[in-house]
Amino acid sequence: MASFKPTKIQVYPKLGEKVTQDTLYWKNYKAPVQIKEFGAVTNIDFSPVAPHNYAVTAFTRIHIYGPFSQEPVKSFTRFKDTAYCGRFRSDGQLLVAGCEDSVVRLFDVSGKVALRMFKGHTKAVRVTDFTSDRYHILTGSDDYTCRLWDIPNSTELTSYQEHTDYIRCGITSKLNRDLFITGSYDHTLKLFDARVNKSVMTMDHGQPVESLLLYPSEGLLVSAGGRYVKVWDLLKGGQPLVSLKNHHKTVTCLCLSSNGQRLLSASLDRHVKVYNTTNYKVVHNFDYAASILSLGLAPDDESIVVGMTNGILSIKHRKSSEETKEISGQQKRRPAYRVFVKGKNYVPKQDDYLVSKPVKQHLAKYDKQLKRFNVSKALDTALETWTRFRKPEITVAVIKELDRRGTLKNALAGRDERGLSQLLNFLVGNLVDPRFAPVLVPATEMILDIYQSVIGQSPVVDVQLQRLQDLLEREIGYQQDLLEVLGMLDTMFTSSLPRKEVPCSETFYRRF
Repeated sequence: MASFKPTKIQVYPKLGEKVTQDTLYWKNYKAPVQIKEFGAVTNIDFSPVAPHNYAVTAFTRIHIYGPFSQEPVKSFTRFKDTAYCGRFRSDGQLLVAGCEDSVVRLFDVSGKVALRMFKGHTKAVRVTDFTSDRYHILTGSDDYTCRLWDIPNSTELTSYQEHTDYIRCGITSKLNRDLFITGSYDHTLKLFDARVNKSVMTMDHGQPVESLLLYPSEGLLVSAGGRYVKVWDLLKGGQPLVSLKNHHKTVTCLCLSSNGQRLLSASLDRHVKVYNTTNYKVVHNFDYAASILSLGLAPDDESIVVGMTNGILSIKHRKSSEETKEISGQQKRRPAYRVFVKGKNYVPKQDDYLVSKPVKQHLAKYDKQLKRFNVSKALDTALETWTRFRKPEITVAVIKELDRRGTLKNALAGRDERGLSQLLNFLVGNLVDPRFAPVLVPATEMILDIYQSVIGQSPVVDVQLQRLQDLLEREIGYQQDLLEVLGMLDTMFTSSLPRKEVPCSETFYRRF
């Protein structure tokens, strides 16, 4: 009796993602180091001077971490309520932060007690930043006002009340000490000039604004709010350039890579998207375990620091060149060829007697059912959740084998509502795939012939059949459009080819 031949699974070309230089660059990070903070991490700011420590604002504390430390090297805990937006000055010596109690505190990085306390806001201060001359501080509050403060005299210089809702983000110009921009939950962005007592430019984001970012040249402004990331041209009066909608929840923070050629956005959908600033296409994506509130990128992209709503601070450090070479060397270490051919290249002598050991055949679940002629159970096994979603080629191969045996109709018939819905769901997902269509189209026709009498009896099956009909109509429309395009191309190619005269002999003309 001949042994059972397992079902042959055809190998199809993979449709995986294309490996680009961006993929290799942004995947070159170690496993993340996770630190538990006392509350949600609302802000991360890197010091502009070496060794580039970073300040983490979480609940009533601001912790300063070293580049590779897992414990804070400095902590500021003199807050009566939740602290917000701890930011370094350009020389890295001072740190400013707002608070829920409406007081703005200025700290010396090497000290503990606040050097200055600025009082004037009436509600929580969510925005703080230093101006480029290092002597003034910008603040924005839930009382709808933004203010400029003088550090040496500890006094308020100017107050603007043009927003009609909470001010939750703001940024100062690094090239002009008088310019700063604020974003509010009233959907607007406003550019202010300290030499004028009102805003000089207003832009409508269309959603509550959560974060702002200026390009190094400061000709372009990026705003984040709702699901949108928008780019504005300040040199053209705040003209909108690009509107990106790649997240499916609110975008909370923005960041720029060290070379300025990649823009990063983080969202409550637990993703960090990396955009190419030339064409604003997504070139990479990071996934995290919880919703993201803050994002920081170290100089030269050495570390990516992310703060989440569950109080987890995630730090990814870039692999060194030695570690990268070591890993690549380990991947290349494989058994030598002689290990595989050992004993197989022996040539037996004339008097040798070969003692063979029967090899046990290991069959997959669907092959075991096929061996027992349980064709319906074999198809059920091939339609299991993991198989039909991760390895659809196995399901297609089983359907093809059943069709070859002439038992496909028996396997498809006699199914209940759940089994038929599962089968139709697989067809909807793979019917128009050119790799599987030659096998699945005849199977679909067979299913419709078998179950046409029960249409209208099950709402679940009716919905799947309607989806299948819409899919086929859309695919037929695509095919018709492609045929029209092919006809146009044929006409263009024919008209563009030079005409050649074909010489005819005299006998041809005599005949006709």
